Amino acid sequence: QVQLVESGGGLVQPGGSLRLSCVASGFTLDNYAVGWFRQAPGKEREFVAGVSWNGGWTVYVDSVKGRFTISRDNAKNTMYLQMNSLKPEDTAVYACAAKWDLSGKVTTNPTEYDNWGQGTQVTVSS
Repeated sequence: QVQLVESGGGLVQPGGSLRLSCVASGFTLDNYAVGWFRQAPGKEREFVAGVSWNGGWTVYVDSVKGRFTISRDNAKNTMYLQMNSLKPEDTAVYACAAKWDLSGKVTTNPTEYDNWGQGTQVTVSS
């Protein structure tokens, strides 16, 4: 069964950090570009960060540049999102996604991703 499972979400104070993980099962991430998306209540799903299959290309939404870092460990079939200097506006459900893609590029369009995790809640509040 093809599956992506996130972990690492929770409640954190402004300025704090969280590290999200996403483990793939039922398929290998080697040939996939991977990304993180988020959706806050009443808002549309938003691309946060993505990395190409070989790690050579990364893309971030402007609002998280310099604070978030996406990475992947293909040997562990896992991707990560390190989130530092968190702000209340980062509060959302974060989901990981994978797109079969050997072009070396990253797409920010969620409709192009093949597999999705169920999401993990991140709440930034004092």
